[in-house]
Amino acid sequence: MLENPKRYTITAALPYTNGPIHIGHLAGVYVPSDIYARYLRLQGKDVAFMCGSDEHGVAISMKAKKEGITPQEVIDKYDGIIRKSFLDFGISFDNYSRTSSKIHHDTAQEFFRKLYDNNDFIEEVTEQLYDAKADQFLADRFVVGTCPKCGNEEAYGDQCEKCGSTLNATDLINPKSTITGETPILKSTKHWFLPLDRYQDFLQKWILVDHAKDWKTNVLGQVKSWLDDGLKPRAVTRDLDWGIDVPVDGAEGKKLYVWFDAPIGYISATKEWAAREGKNWEDYWKKDDTKLVHFIGKDNIVFHCIIFPAMLKAEGSFILPDNVPANEFLNLEGNKLSTSKNWAVWLHEYLQDFPDKQDSLRYALTSNAPETKDNDFTWKDFQARNNNELASIFGNFINRVVVLTNKYYDGIVPTPNEFSDVDNQTLAELKAYPAVISSSIERYRFREAQGEMMNVARLGNKYLADEEPWKMVKTDPERVKTQMYVALKIASVLATLCEPFLPFTSKKLTKILNIEVNDWNLEFENWNLTTAGHKIGQAEILFSQIEDAEIQKQIDKLEATKVANKAENAVIEPQKETSTFEDFSKLDLRVGTIIEAEKMPKANKLLVLKVDTGIDVRTIVSGIAEHFSPEEVVGKRVTVLVNLAPRALRGVESQGMILMTNLPDGKLVFVNPDVDGVSNGALIS
Repeated sequence: MLENPKRYTITAALPYTNGPIHIGHLAGVYVPSDIYARYLRLQGKDVAFMCGSDEHGVAISMKAKKEGITPQEVIDKYDGIIRKSFLDFGISFDNYSRTSSKIHHDTAQEFFRKLYDNNDFIEEVTEQLYDAKADQFLADRFVVGTCPKCGNEEAYGDQCEKCGSTLNATDLINPKSTITGETPILKSTKHWFLPLDRYQDFLQKWILVDHAKDWKTNVLGQVKSWLDDGLKPRAVTRDLDWGIDVPVDGAEGKKLYVWFDAPIGYISATKEWAAREGKNWEDYWKKDDTKLVHFIGKDNIVFHCIIFPAMLKAEGSFILPDNVPANEFLNLEGNKLSTSKNWAVWLHEYLQDFPDKQDSLRYALTSNAPETKDNDFTWKDFQARNNNELASIFGNFINRVVVLTNKYYDGIVPTPNEFSDVDNQTLAELKAYPAVISSSIERYRFREAQGEMMNVARLGNKYLADEEPWKMVKTDPERVKTQMYVALKIASVLATLCEPFLPFTSKKLTKILNIEVNDWNLEFENWNLTTAGHKIGQAEILFSQIEDAEIQKQIDKLEATKVANKAENAVIEPQKETSTFEDFSKLDLRVGTIIEAEKMPKANKLLVLKVDTGIDVRTIVSGIAEHFSPEEVVGKRVTVLVNLAPRALRGVESQGMILMTNLPDGKLVFVNPDVDGVSNGALIS
């Protein structure tokens, strides 16, 4: 761990521009990185907080094909949505760039060319999967098949999302092209490989020895697993039509692999920012007194802890990350978040549905952050966090302090009298909190840090509840001056302590208290807090209650997504063998009505029905008892195959078949006439 760095370079994983930002991205990467950057700025540190849209790779091409537009149209659309969402949500990037920019293309090609000129790549002709029907090589995400490690039949060519294994497309069992559905063939192609095995010993010592005590255990565990398996050369080029051209002779039609070019996006974003701000970008990437921290999700650990460091080491002039505090995954209402299945809470939609409640979501996500294990977001928990914690604890304390100060002293901070033991103890506790919160943030324990910040609000609430100035003012108004002075100190400290976690709330609170946010200085005596004679403003509601109806609306939206997914993923049975008109004309289909129904004894699935077919009343045994009770089906209009050969079922002769079908969610329904007035016995033809 670098002690007392002169400057900080903070990177947040580049979001793919194949869809908007959802709460999983926020909880895993963008909220914790923003907390860290804001905290460092409050300390007066030199911070470069970098991010940008990741606009190359197969995910973009797949989205373009699905939407029937060009890759450029895809990235322009989602870059705009993502950029605005981050801005509206208060993520305080110093620069948000794009990997489609010229500065990035130039930077990535220069990086590749330097490694190429240094003979750091292995050039090989290998067998790659090729879709003959589409006449193209298949990039990783254009191939699905069975994972050789866990048997998941929907693994991609680069990763199994079920077991987390990183794969090569040629590892898949029974691979299929997602473009045509065809089984791909193997075809020779030339690519350039980064020989990761050369860096095995370096990575082993640098991460598992040098950072054994300060990196998160989930990161160390995943890195150790990779190293224990033995590193192998990995391709840094791909046969694609979308991406950055490989800048060497003989590489026509080939692009840089997205996971080679994407992390270089941090560097190009810094170059862009430095040029704009009149700074030297190399200070933030090449000086040993710079602390580099990557914020990512666990699916990106291998790229940021093995591949990118190997690239930086090969290049030779860059610093390595001081830490990579990767988070686990956030689930939604018990199910894995999925962009493709629309199972997500999209940030831009949240901001529309809950205007001015950015901090409510920031707080809920940090409170439930997946720092050490996968966690689950539920709308009910979100509501409870807002109503029972932010509103009832934080908001309630501030409201009482401000209202009482305006009521008793016309908004003027009173001059305190002698402090009691309770006052001194409360102020001593208050004084300790900045260092406590700093310690948690410095160790990337943001959930813990936010909890300590809320404990300051709890301290204030307890102080007021115990001291009861609203009662004391009648008997000892001089004592109340001291009580309110202490309470206002707590409130003004909160305005600074909450800024990394709740920036919109901090802005409101500083306005109410008519103060500036302090530099986060561990010497508490240097904090500039409310003083006697200072005038504060009027009370405002910091956190309004979220009503049940608002939450139910979001739950209903997710339920609608479930239904839509089931319909979209419904398995359509293939067409049967062709039949002749004569075959069909043999079927005698009639309209009928069920007039009696009872369960077949000792049979869970069978109902015994009496059906008026218009020709006669006959018995039909139907396997629908798990879906319908006898009472539900009596009086139902049905379609009956009346000339089906009789068949004995558990001793009862069934004289026909009722037509049924399944909905996408598995529900069984009758196929019946939908027009009134059709009589029993009407022939269907």
